[in-house]
Amino acid sequence: MAMRLRHERVFVVAVVIAAIVMAGAVYAMSQTPGAETGSIKVVSTFYPLAYFASEIGGEYASVTSLIPYNTEAHSWQPSTSSILVASDADLLIYNGAGLDHWFEEDLLTAINTTGKVVVETTANLSLIAGSEDEHEHGAADEHEHGEYDPHTWISPALAKQQAQKIYDAFVQVDPSHSGYYAQRWASLSAKFESMDQEYSLNLSAKTKSIIFVTHGAFGYLADRYGFEQVSVIGISADEQPSASALAGIVDMMIEHETYVVFLDPVYTDSYADTLKVELESRTNQTVTISNLYLMLGPVDGMDYFDQMEANLLNLKLGLGVP
Repeated sequence: MAMRLRHERVFVVAVVIAAIVMAGAVYAMSQTPGAETGSIKVVSTFYPLAYFASEIGGEYASVTSLIPYNTEAHSWQPSTSSILVASDADLLIYNGAGLDHWFEEDLLTAINTTGKVVVETTANLSLIAGSEDEHEHGAADEHEHGEYDPHTWISPALAKQQAQKIYDAFVQVDPSHSGYYAQRWASLSAKFESMDQEYSLNLSAKTKSIIFVTHGAFGYLADRYGFEQVSVIGISADEQPSASALAGIVDMMIEHETYVVFLDPVYTDSYADTLKVELESRTNQTVTISNLYLMLGPVDGMDYFDQMEANLLNLKLGLGVP
């Protein structure tokens, strides 16, 4: 009888372990934007990095995004399933600059990284300060995310530098297919360069110098293409703006004769609606609410570059490009 109970316990433990492993595998497959049978197991923290890795790795990579698509990235935390998936990876990719701080603090400390290549894609990039303007509440945000703005992937120029680090990592992990990766990287690099040129050419004709956004995530675009952003909430997007802050933004919009409010569809539109109602009631002008995408996942059939192109078209509206 005792022997039988021991056998049953061993069987139950084995089933539980198998279930955990299977759950991790199912999770990985469900989040894979690229080939599921690739020889290199790549784990990235969120969609843009997974997209870059898939574009470079092609048929030789199986790519997993830990953060589900179109999920608020700042407050997300890894689960046991995340750790299981990461522990099985050959290549681990994260943004850095404070966005996915949990990757270093929680995930890497929980797994054995021997034999794995770990890439911080914002390392040695020219980052801009993460301080908030007078309409934002910067103390808590700076504490959580550090001193830099982490939204680098929204700028084609900086995103190209992030993607190049991923390309270099593929060659390091799998030098036997370096020629294949080089060809795919050349194609991806050309897309970034073309998009950067489109932004520069089109936005050089702007007649306005400031945009108003609900989430202060577009500092790198503003810095590169010569405009300013004023935001309702700051970099982390987890704040509650005061009534006086909203009123101050309305005052600035009236001062600059700007009647376009930008939001990302991942976040609530309540702040944009508040600005629209207040501005229209005070000016009798029609206020447009337009999208600026954070590229946190496919939206309305648009992938990363489609959303970047849509951002340019909408910025032309907000900046008064003829």
